[in-house]
Amino acid sequence: MTQPNPSPSNDAPQPDASSSAQQPQLTPTPQQPSRDWWFVAYRRFALIGAALAVMIALWIGGNILASEAAHQFFGGNQPTWMSLLTSSGPMYLIAIPLSMLIFTLVPAVKTRQYTLKGGEFAQLLIMCVPVMMLGNLIGQLMAAVASQGQASDRVQQLLVGGDVWAVALFAGVLAPIFEEWIFRKEIISRLRRYGEKTAIVFSALAFALFHLNIYQFFYAFGLGLILGYVYTRTSRLWYVIVMHMFINFLGGVIGPAVIRLIDPRVLNGTLSESEVARMAAGGQLNGLAVVSLYYLAMLALCVAGIVLLVRWRNRWEFYTAPEELPAGLKIRTAYANPGVIVYMLLTLALTFWMLLQ
Repeated sequence: MTQPNPSPSNDAPQPDASSSAQQPQLTPTPQQPSRDWWFVAYRRFALIGAALAVMIALWIGGNILASEAAHQFFGGNQPTWMSLLTSSGPMYLIAIPLSMLIFTLVPAVKTRQYTLKGGEFAQLLIMCVPVMMLGNLIGQLMAAVASQGQASDRVQQLLVGGDVWAVALFAGVLAPIFEEWIFRKEIISRLRRYGEKTAIVFSALAFALFHLNIYQFFYAFGLGLILGYVYTRTSRLWYVIVMHMFINFLGGVIGPAVIRLIDPRVLNGTLSESEVARMAAGGQLNGLAVVSLYYLAMLALCVAGIVLLVRWRNRWEFYTAPEELPAGLKIRTAYANPGVIVYMLLTLALTFWMLLQ
């Protein structure tokens, strides 16, 4: 990764008026921050939390109205594109634009943009695979425990049973663009002045809670950490959008498309031996070879990702921010404020409500 001369901050004020960008330079961290400085930081985190809470409230409200309108036209047999439109449309067209009115109350930090070498980008991308798979496994287990085995992953059901082109558009293209814009660019650019790690973890947690789905929470949080790191180190939004697209296409488009090639009873073991033999004789199990290749490829990527995560353990770079929060104030400032508390309570309540439906 291309970096300037080592120094502890990559968003400190630019000493030279010849450029509007900001570059790393030594900036002393306040040892005993004044009450006014801390109150400003506390207020800014609260505003970001409030913006997120407003975004969720507008999204859910718009989704309810849109779903009711769609039901009047399509009844109980809505096409996939309509289900995705009623779910995502209110978010993209109403919730995000209006929440930006609050986001902009917190000034963004201007930073230089840096490039990633192709090999580094590929390695970071592969690291996402084991994080996604492990997070998905934890989410499945937690959902089973919380619902006593009664819950089902509705998102996965929609992906597997829905129209592949509609899923590719909404999950593979639109979601990465809008979600990376909000959870990486808007949040990290506004909070990184208080600490790179603080901003990355905050954005990852906000991103995970935003999904309102315990099945997705853990892998969304893990992926959010990697995506947040990439954005913090490069300040280039398109890197994380492309990574997010790859992840969503891999798990939300390619995976379900491969699974649809075979009878699901083959996977869950409910077919009798005679039925399996009859399907094999008729050539109906050819898709099983494709499914096997897909899972082998995912396993290979998972192993490679784990190896890379181990090899990179000492390569993660973090610089001290110009207004770095002292260790004793980080949690209190970032999470113990009214805006973030409301956002967390709202999203957690909706997550468990949807789990039990």
